[in-house]
Amino acid sequence: MRDSFGREITYLRLSVTELCDLRCRYCMPEEGVCKLRHEELLSEEEMLRAVRAAAALGITKVRITGGEPLTKPNILSICRGVAATPGIREVSLTTNGLRLPELAVRLREAGVRRVNISLDTLDPERYAYITRRGKLADALRGIEAALTAGFEQVKLNAVLIGGFNDGEIPALAELTRRWPVDVRFIELMPMPGETAFGPESYLPVSRVLEALPALRPEREDGVARLYRLPGGQGRVGLISPLSQHFCASCNRLRLTADGKLKPCLHSAEEIGIKGMSEDEMREAMAEAIRRKPRCHGELSAARRSQAARNMNQIGG
Repeated sequence: MRDSFGREITYLRLSVTELCDLRCRYCMPEEGVCKLRHEELLSEEEMLRAVRAAAALGITKVRITGGEPLTKPNILSICRGVAATPGIREVSLTTNGLRLPELAVRLREAGVRRVNISLDTLDPERYAYITRRGKLADALRGIEAALTAGFEQVKLNAVLIGGFNDGEIPALAELTRRWPVDVRFIELMPMPGETAFGPESYLPVSRVLEALPALRPEREDGVARLYRLPGGQGRVGLISPLSQHFCASCNRLRLTADGKLKPCLHSAEEIGIKGMSEDEMREAMAEAIRRKPRCHGELSAARRSQAARNMNQIGG
């Protein structure tokens, strides 16, 4: 289905939980995380009903997100159900990687083709700081488990933060020589309620090009502009929601764990579908697609997102 600006919407980001075993500073607060009641969340059947409704409208790709989706007890069943939905050609998953050593092989068997793993730093102390409770060694074990499991693609997502990890750009990019992975640098987004970062933290991804003059451009891949280091097994990606937004090619719809469709990440507008029949969900999704804005408003340290939720409540 096309929206009112001619964009073909083929991609659903499905959040299965707001909970996470980390507390990354740009994603969620350290304390006071409001845990929704079971009855407030989409059930597995409702999630799969929503995926069927989305597929009927032309959605072909589903990315499963959280919070941390691997904390969901029935995550394997959800993945199997999504992968088995007629019309869905690709199932991918975004994770912090900590539970991949035990789940990677089973996720691949359940139909997950690609995984994105968050990795903002290669320094153990910085990793503990940015995640508030994680251990870098656990994340690295998760990456190795993903590679061993045989996913079609493994991507590492690094949020670029001035004064925190901008000095690690070469080291993070070097992982594309060490492993067959893509390392994607993502501009820090000014989400509502986030107070951990000052104006100096919001760097354009052009800093990556300055730090890595040996990069050579390749084709674009969705929202990422791709480059490769000489000898790189994988690629370096640049994602620029602030300095060079990609609204004109946005092809996605988001569904939160509590059943709210978000036509745009950075808009407060939501359409609730919990409790609906499949036909009702399909019509609600069609309406959400029709209501996708041409572009989100300006984003900067001074102009925050109007999303009205933390990232863990939206789905990354």
